[in-house]
Amino acid sequence: MHYLLIYELSADYIERRAAFRNRHLTLAWAAAERGELLLGGALDEPVDRAMLLFQADSPAVAEAFARADPYVTEGLVTRWQVRKWNTVAGADAAQPVRPG
Repeated sequence: MHYLLIYELSADYIERRAAFRNRHLTLAWAAAERGELLLGGALDEPVDRAMLLFQADSPAVAEAFARADPYVTEGLVTRWQVRKWNTVAGADAAQPVRPG
């Protein structure tokens, strides 16, 4: 299954992230190496949210990531949520549905 971890970012996220970026990226790349995190990054113009796509059996993996993320613990993320994403099209869809 796929889960989106959606971050709402603080107004000063860009100015403050440098102090925590290496710790955040270490956590993210470790999750990627375990096959849990497929993609992650901030939305642009405006930089007000970030999305991280997880592949797991439950939302617990994405929730644990958020709770350990220095962007969250240090206040750069003002709110986060995990949503199940029912992916149906594409090579990596969790529940492929073909036409017809």
